Amino acid sequence: MTTLTPANNKNCDTNNVVDLFPTKTPTTSKHRIIRLSPEYDGLCMLYSNAGCEPGMFYSMTILCWGLRDNGEVVGMVPWLNKLMPCDQLNDEEHCQYCGYYDDATDCMFSEAPPHKVLELETAADYFAAEQTNETDIAQEIPETMGTHAMLSDGSDNFILTEVLSWRLLHNGTIQGMLIDEQNISVTPVLPGDPCLYPADTNPTFCYYFQHHIANQIKAEDPEILAAIGVLFE
Repeated sequence: MTTLTPANNKNCDTNNVVDLFPTKTPTTSKHRIIRLSPEYDGLCMLYSNAGCEPGMFYSMTILCWGLRDNGEVVGMVPWLNKLMPCDQLNDEEHCQYCGYYDDATDCMFSEAPPHKVLELETAADYFAAEQTNETDIAQEIPETMGTHAMLSDGSDNFILTEVLSWRLLHNGTIQGMLIDEQNISVTPVLPGDPCLYPADTNPTFCYYFQHHIANQIKAEDPEILAAIGVLFE
């Protein structure tokens, strides 16, 4: 994660810069997600927390964009034990969503990129099908940024395992899919493989971590391990 300040947008086209502190109330929509599109260009979510200095933000890479059934498009990130819409992260103490950020152009913005909106709307129209069961699979996308799941039996021991894909059900549920090593029949394992299972069906599943945090955990970074300890308290 890196810290950013509004001063970083000095090279932006002012038409693409928006106020990160608008007067309108942030959306509290809980409409279901009906379509996903992976984020391939490194766009980020900006957020603040109680430890941030005024006007400074952290950035987190967006995993994908989701289309809600009301037409809204929102960035999505793995947060704790779920894949969360950015605009639903409103915890001032730990993670308060503030907008989006494009590192390539050094610009901040508040709405999903038009090309993602068009892609999702077009795909939703093309793949629209009559729903037969709310738990049927609507879509499965590959994991593109190295997200790991932490499994723990409640003791001091834990396992970090890579998330291979993300599965969207018709009811809007999104599941991180893990590999059952005992049931691999062919390699490489790809999205949709029968050996995959949802992380949240594993009773030892705890949290998702982005790859840089997972690597710090594997390296036994003392600060990261201390933070992990707080999560389990």
